[in-house]
Amino acid sequence: MSLLSLYQQIEQQEWIDIPAGWLQGRTIFGGLVAGLLVQKAICAVNDPKKQLLSCNVTFVGPVQHGQAKLTAEILREGKSVTSLEVRLWQDDEVQSILVASFGLRRESRIIVNHQPQVPDYPLPDQLEKMVYLEGLMPECLQQFELCWAEGSYPMAGSKVPDFGGWSRFSPLQHSNREMYLADLFGLMDVWPPGVLPMFKTPAPASSLTWHITYLDPIANQIQDWFKYKVVTQVAEHGYSTEYAYVWDSQNRLIAVLRQTVAVFA
Repeated sequence: MSLLSLYQQIEQQEWIDIPAGWLQGRTIFGGLVAGLLVQKAICAVNDPKKQLLSCNVTFVGPVQHGQAKLTAEILREGKSVTSLEVRLWQDDEVQSILVASFGLRRESRIIVNHQPQVPDYPLPDQLEKMVYLEGLMPECLQQFELCWAEGSYPMAGSKVPDFGGWSRFSPLQHSNREMYLADLFGLMDVWPPGVLPMFKTPAPASSLTWHITYLDPIANQIQDWFKYKVVTQVAEHGYSTEYAYVWDSQNRLIAVLRQTVAVFA
């Protein structure tokens, strides 16, 4: 099933069928889950003039492929901002929750542009693409192409965390088309937690919460490359806190991400 078919299901009905090919360990890839939630939110808001401002995703429990129910509740609908909650259900239990705010752009005298420095990475065609190894890597990684531009790979036993590079949807798996916001959510989450380069052997690391501040609406194709950089702030007692930035190929800052990760190493 294509992603577009999955999005169409969300528009037309409450129950959807999550396809195979997206596992990340014992659960469906969190980026796909978050993308489904935000697609449901867009349908519930039903106003193209209101763009996503920010949202918070809580991964409550493991999501499996197969049937799932998506429900949306408008919490408040004002003239400028609509706030709502979307839940994904399986086996009569809530497995993921998204709380989001959508708003109209307004004229304002307040302008601050204190953006992070854009990393000067070599272009993707100058870098080595990560090779997907079936059985040794999460199943969902076959859906994407990643190029590391700085930092170490996961399980490298590095003394320091964090990395950066380029990513896009795999042209072998996804025909080129207009990129949806739900697609972007999947692409932004494909990178592993920033502490994984410090792992010496494979061990679980699971996202608990993911906050997205959406700054510049995309006007991209699904096979376009996006630049990513992650910075870990604190990691101790089995949890890490990190933030990350996402730019398009023209160095427009698209989103700022913040994540809490459970670390089992």
